[in-house]
Amino acid sequence: MKVVFNRSVPLRGYIAMTLWPFVFVRSENRRLYDAATENHEAIHGEQQKEMLVLPFLLWYGMEWLVRLLCSGDARKAYRDVSFEREARANEKDMEYIGKRKRYAWTGYL
Repeated sequence: MKVVFNRSVPLRGYIAMTLWPFVFVRSENRRLYDAATENHEAIHGEQQKEMLVLPFLLWYGMEWLVRLLCSGDARKAYRDVSFEREARANEKDMEYIGKRKRYAWTGYL
């Protein structure tokens, strides 16, 4: 994926955001974009490729909204989205993408 350093995407408080085939990294977070973060974003890239980008974004948004309504906490809702849970659980395993099964994120619902 192509990494794009910029001043506005993602929102403040986040290091990077994947919109396949791009990873957007806030310029001020360049030093925080390490191997684990790169792998985390690569996992999101795989999720987006297998679902196609638009259905991924719709599912992500709906899941986040449901989790927000259940918890009342936007940050907790974000952390509990299945796509984030899969990426976070495997970001330090640099061989994960090679052994990842399609739709593995469903195991984190």
